[in-house]
Amino acid sequence: MSETTYAEIHRRLAGLANPAQAAFAQRFFKTGKGEYGEGDRFLGIRVPVIRAVVRAYPAPPLATVVKLLRSQWHEERLLAVLMLVRLYDKGGPAEREAVYRLYLDSLTFINNWDIVDSSASQIVGRHLAGRGRFPLLRMARSPHLWTRRVSVIATAHGIRHGHFDDILLLASRLLDDKEDLIHKAVGWMLREVGKRDRSVLEDFLDTHAARMPRTMLRYAIEKLPADRRQRYMKDKTRGLEEQAALREQLNTSSVPPSSPVPQFPSSPGLWTLDSGLLAPLAGALEGFAKLRFEAAVGGLVVASVGEGVGEA
Repeated sequence: MSETTYAEIHRRLAGLANPAQAAFAQRFFKTGKGEYGEGDRFLGIRVPVIRAVVRAYPAPPLATVVKLLRSQWHEERLLAVLMLVRLYDKGGPAEREAVYRLYLDSLTFINNWDIVDSSASQIVGRHLAGRGRFPLLRMARSPHLWTRRVSVIATAHGIRHGHFDDILLLASRLLDDKEDLIHKAVGWMLREVGKRDRSVLEDFLDTHAARMPRTMLRYAIEKLPADRRQRYMKDKTRGLEEQAALREQLNTSSVPPSSPVPQFPSSPGLWTLDSGLLAPLAGALEGFAKLRFEAAVGGLVVASVGEGVGEA
């Protein structure tokens, strides 16, 4: 049955393909060499049409969903996760566990922001509610961009129910992430927190705004009053200036190349440094210690959405 159902769905989607829309999607989802969606292929089917196909197959076998999820076509993978969302929503405990496990086992194929944002909170976030955050923390450490995004978007389920600890912890740990798509996801989720409790968002920003990537910060403060937005952007600018000053201090306090090389005795005993080296070395160590202190105070050391397409 799964073979027949997959073939039927595949033919149905092929009949809905739109080459012009596919060409647009190739550009929109950044599929060029070196871009985040490199190599992805599109049929050119809009999301409302795909959702209609989901409704036409309310109970597909998991084997069929797996085939769709491993497809080369973006729309078939999107269809697969939307089917999983529906199966999770309608299933009992055993069925939900199976869907959750399949989702985690298939993260390699959940590989663009619309596929993640249409499913992560509805499956991962919902399944982990009340079960602990360890899987989210593990995913947030993944080298795989989309797995990290799943961990962030999954927190939307808790945010909708007034639980903010998970996103606050993940956000603090992803401040140094290099990917713009993570910055946007974290900023989006923080903005959702602020919609429900502005004081929680501002407490986080008071501690971390100066270190937050600019895109993350802009997304997070988007719904705040203008004066608060300006204040946090000034904090960010000041933080960048302080970091540049510290780097310059480290560079200028390093040991000059012309300084004499310390001579160590060949016989056992105490080693002594030429006194001419002590002053520049002390300056370098003082600058390094200050950098470590400022970094810790700035938040380097931290102890501790609705359905549909999100924000790229």
